[in-house]
Amino acid sequence: MEKTIDVTALGELLIDFTENGTSGQGNPLLEANPGGAPCNVLAMLQQLGKKTAFIGKVGDDMFGKQLTDAVKEVGIDIRNLVVDPEVHTTLAFVHTYPDGDRDFSFYRNPGADMMLKKDEVQEDLIRASRIFHFGTLSSTHDLVREATRHAIDVAKEAGCIISFDPNLRPPLWKDLEDARVEIEYGMSKCDILKISDNEVEFMCGTTDYDEGARMLKEKFNIPLIMITLGKDGSRAYYKDIRAVGKPFISDKTIETTGAGDTFCGSSLNYILENGLTDLTAEKLEEMLTFANAAASLVTTRKGALRVMPAKEEVLTYMK
Repeated sequence: MEKTIDVTALGELLIDFTENGTSGQGNPLLEANPGGAPCNVLAMLQQLGKKTAFIGKVGDDMFGKQLTDAVKEVGIDIRNLVVDPEVHTTLAFVHTYPDGDRDFSFYRNPGADMMLKKDEVQEDLIRASRIFHFGTLSSTHDLVREATRHAIDVAKEAGCIISFDPNLRPPLWKDLEDARVEIEYGMSKCDILKISDNEVEFMCGTTDYDEGARMLKEKFNIPLIMITLGKDGSRAYYKDIRAVGKPFISDKTIETTGAGDTFCGSSLNYILENGLTDLTAEKLEEMLTFANAAASLVTTRKGALRVMPAKEEVLTYMK
């Protein structure tokens, strides 16, 4: 089948309520930002001129409509965005700390994104894609887990490059052992793993990230592993190459929402343009540097999906 779509992602689409000041009465004012990691990744790819599609589910409510409009607005193909007539759109409340770090509370018991069924996944959309991307929020519950695993099988069979970002959110799991099992499943299927420092600690029990990468490579034989280290930049591990991406620290950082997704989208863009077969240390460094700069830019803005930087902006920022 002809590959007409660069990246298709499956997963959660939700509203991130982020704090935006206080009212005259001293109550927190919340801004309803469109959110959900997979679409953030796609939004970055769209900004870099790629064709993307999303597979997921929202509720038949005002938030579902807001999300549908936002995703359409940034140019993502939404032919496989399903609307659930019964279950409300998932909501996340984000509490931001002074240093830009955050905590999440979720309204998702159930939420529409969990209700995606295996037979609602448009297989041809996946077959027409060069890369298939997913996370673990679509594996927290049986129904959507089955849909996710089915989609991964279709993608494997169609020869897609498979990209995985665990995106661990502990409050969403009944038991963190379940999370571990699902992350291991994703790792056993992917060609590209984007993982954060705290997720490496969770999976490998070490803060020596080189050692963590070695353990993951040995166990799962993943061609490309990228570890994001927040303020310390990022690293990539490919064959026997270890590359380091220097961080871009901005004094204008207000929140870190979407930084990892921006990094991920930028990296996938690089793989689309350069392939996954003969990356050099130099190429990996170039990929990480751009991705770190793009992620840093996003931390200076509220939300993520609608405010992804264009290529020129990132290049200017890098100078």
